[in-house]
Amino acid sequence: MPARSIGTGTLSFGMVSIPIRTYSAGESASAVSFNLLHSKCKSRLKQQYVCPKDNEIVPRDQMVKGYEFSKEQYVTFTEEELKAMAEETQKAIEITEFVPASKVDPVYFDGAYYLGPDKGGEKAYRLLNEAMKQTGRAALAKWAARGKQYLVLIRPVDNGLVMQQLLYKDEVRTIAEVPIDDAELKEPELKLAVQLIEQIANDEFKPENYEDEVRKRYHEAIQRKVEGHEITAAPEAPRAQIIDLMEALKASLAAKNAAAAEAKADAKADAKAAASGERKTGTEG
Repeated sequence: MPARSIGTGTLSFGMVSIPIRTYSAGESASAVSFNLLHSKCKSRLKQQYVCPKDNEIVPRDQMVKGYEFSKEQYVTFTEEELKAMAEETQKAIEITEFVPASKVDPVYFDGAYYLGPDKGGEKAYRLLNEAMKQTGRAALAKWAARGKQYLVLIRPVDNGLVMQQLLYKDEVRTIAEVPIDDAELKEPELKLAVQLIEQIANDEFKPENYEDEVRKRYHEAIQRKVEGHEITAAPEAPRAQIIDLMEALKASLAAKNAAAAEAKADAKADAKAAASGERKTGTEG
């Protein structure tokens, strides 16, 4: 089933204007959430807002939005004032500059959308995709939606375009803010670490190899509960405490080598069993 468009607009740079459609690039699976119930009757509890000063429940028609500009000091805003400050949604995505795609640190990446050509924009869309791939550049652009103005990065992927929502500079902390003490590295340690990396290295990212094991475990436990079974916590596997870095690296390599040898033996056994089955089938024929 083809993806369903969530909006239309135009992608513009210079005098070129490309009609486009926007599609969700993905959707984060919601975390398993639990409701608060009354332990006595299992009824779901309702949330209420209480004024701590008057100790009274405040109904929604008596609530206003406020901004804390100083400790416990607020300025309030009406809905009309909030709407006046919000950025008006615009269907135009305005490209401001092209930059080397490799120069945009992924730490700035936020949500992503696919952009597809709308009717009449196929050729210009394809042209932009190919030109960006040949130059190795991506486009920085401004996009207004949901009352906010976003900085976005538009980059070519295969024969299409991805619009990557970016964080602004003041929304990203630098690594310099993280306390990192200096440490002396020894050449044997570095060689072992490189060897360990190479042992489990891959030349491409395969997302199909990964799944949310915690969410899966929650759903399995919930299903067991629904079926009337009790849940008991599995005993935690003991972990060997290794203090020496070289010892830890050697232990990691030994474990990986053992796992690789076991996998190789299993594959050999499977191949032998398959060959034996084929010979048997051939004899019967």
